Amino acid sequence: MSIHHTELSRMLEAAVVAARLAGQRAMEELRYVKKDIKNSNEMVTQADSICQKLIIDRIRESFPDHGFIAEEGADGAFFRIVPRGGEPIWWVIDPIDGTNNFANGLLCFSVSIAAMVEGKPIVGVIFDPTTDSMYTAAEDMDAQLNGSRITVSEDDIGPFASFGVDSHEDPQVDAAKQIIMAQTRYRCLGSTALHMAYVAKGAMIGMVTVGAKLWDIAAGAILIERAGGVIMNLEGNCPFPLAIDTYHAELIQVLATSKKVHKQVHDIFAEK
Repeated sequence: MSIHHTELSRMLEAAVVAARLAGQRAMEELRYVKKDIKNSNEMVTQADSICQKLIIDRIRESFPDHGFIAEEGADGAFFRIVPRGGEPIWWVIDPIDGTNNFANGLLCFSVSIAAMVEGKPIVGVIFDPTTDSMYTAAEDMDAQLNGSRITVSEDDIGPFASFGVDSHEDPQVDAAKQIIMAQTRYRCLGSTALHMAYVAKGAMIGMVTVGAKLWDIAAGAILIERAGGVIMNLEGNCPFPLAIDTYHAELIQVLATSKKVHKQVHDIFAEK
């Protein structure tokens, strides 16, 4: 299904407005954070559902027939509204990526919004409200940061290069992560979406996660693609297209890098 440039621009504009509204509200809610635990292993705050509703309401003003899948649903489940009409377009939303940081007053979190068609991201926005940084990309547009084009890094793996790792332990990747961490200035920021945004803008040469869900990575995936990077799972395959209709919050592996270090990094993870 092909989406015309004009429609992509409208979708991107709606995502930017929604992300900014949610980010500004999140900053206001920082003063009144109420923590809770869902599903025994995930933190949630009152701001997550507030910001998610802001995003969905704003996007539905322009695209009432589109579908939505988002992190915060009833009773610890995720949120889903199936598309209506002839356009099977899904919006994929993480209202606060980095909730644990947010809940503890660590100012490193983001709003992540993507639109997907036929299982692939076609629009992506990641907003860091703490630095007023708006990352945007769309299928036929450059990746940008606050309106200026961004591209992935040209740096090699080395002691002055940054690489994003998540905080989830997994025997499948722990040995490889140790190798990467020994060779770079590794970073664990607590927001997968920000890790991906930093790969897109060249601040990190790559990132890896084994504990992501679709709303963590959808926007970052098109940002990295349009910035000239590579995104795949640990088997060396692109995680997209993904069947959104049957997606039930399964974990997704992501290894995203610049093209320059892609083979080196992939070989490290493939061997371990």
